[in-house]
Order: sequence, then structure tokens, then C-alpha cells
Amino acid sequence: MTSANFIPSTKPLPFELHPSSIQGTGAFAIRRIRKGTRIIEYLGERITQDEADVRYDDEGMGRHHTFLFNLDKRTVLDAGTIHNEARYINHSCAPNCQALIDKGHIYIYALTSIEPGEELVYDYGYERTPDMGPDAEALYVCRCGAPNCRGTILAPEKKAPARKKAASKSKAASKTQSKAVSKSKSRSKKDAGVKKAAGKKKSASGAGKAQKRAKSPSRKRAG
Repeated sequence: MTSANFIPSTKPLPFELHPSSIQGTGAFAIRRIRKGTRIIEYLGERITQDEADVRYDDEGMGRHHTFLFNLDKRTVLDAGTIHNEARYINHSCAPNCQALIDKGHIYIYALTSIEPGEELVYDYGYERTPDMGPDAEALYVCRCGAPNCRGTILAPEKKAPARKKAASKSKAASKTQSKAVSKSKSRSKKDAGVKKAAGKKKSASGAGKAQKRAKSPSRKRAG
């Protein structure tokens, strides 16, 4: 189940590793995990993006099987070598966990409350590239079995931007807006600007920088 490069967690974990109907070995809760709980750090060998390209080649794979995770623009974690229990958390299109980056580390958090016996899963959401077609869909196939399964661990395709309204409608709207300008001048300073986005979730201790959602690299690297 594990390899010589497996580094077991030194802290008690709220899950155990067992065979999974989704893929190989999976992580299953042994007690209730509350929403927002930081469950485990995703460990891996820190390598460059170029080294990751050398190690793994999509075209040479019969099926997708890598454990790479983007940490930043320069660094990738490769859990195909050094790894811990986090490597065995499977993908699902209906996730109950999520991966977040905090101070140069990737942690798996509970996205919802997880009951004993429930498998821990998160959405790998592999980044799509323009050259990806049916072959990529087949390589990155998903077997999570969720009602909303999209059939692939690739991220959902981005929707095309909405078309602009007809010029005649735009002109009509412009005239309406110009009439409202004089009435709104007294309120313009107060209403101007864009609201700041709500602060992202901090670490469990409340200290340090805000976390970022961990993104999977383009093409072949795992989320």
C-alpha cells in the first residue's frame, strides 16, 4: 500500500487508508471531521516545473498516474517520491475536502462535515490547456460515481463570455444613463469604487497570511 519513501504522519489522523471504489487506495474517516478542520499536510518532493516535465510525459502514459501538485510558479510537489497519507486522498466531482496553500505548504481541509466511514475526497481540477481534446478526457477519466460527475478530473471548461448587446440597445441605455448622471452627482463620491473581497480563511491559529486555493498545474500534474 505504501512505498519506501512513505513518511507517516506523526500526529493521529482522523482517517485510515483502505481500498477505494474510486481509485486504488483511499482515505476513510474513522471519526466525525468538522467542517473547516485542517486534516493533513500534502507532502512531496519539491522540484521545479521543468523537472516535473522531464519526469512525467502524458503521451507515454496508458492512463494518468502522477502525484504532482503546484505550489507556486516555480515549485511543484511530487508525491510520487516522498509522500504521506495525503497522497491517497482521491478525486471527486462532489468533494468534501479542499486543498489550500498556507505559507509555502499545502494542507487538506474539510469542506463539509465528514462522518465516520465516509471517504475523504477533493476536486483535483486539473487545469485545461487549449490543445486538450477527447484524448485528454480519456486520459484524465473520473470514476467518482457522483451524481454530478463530469467524467474527467480536468477542471470544468470555461464558458465563453456573453456577447455584447446590439448597438441600438447600447445607445438607448447610454441615453438613459446620461439622464441619471445629474441626479446622482451628489452621491457619486460615496458610491464610487469597488468593494474589497472578503478576507480568505486564515490558518487554524488565526496567524500568518491568508491561504490560497491550491491549483493543479497545466497538462499532466495532479491536483
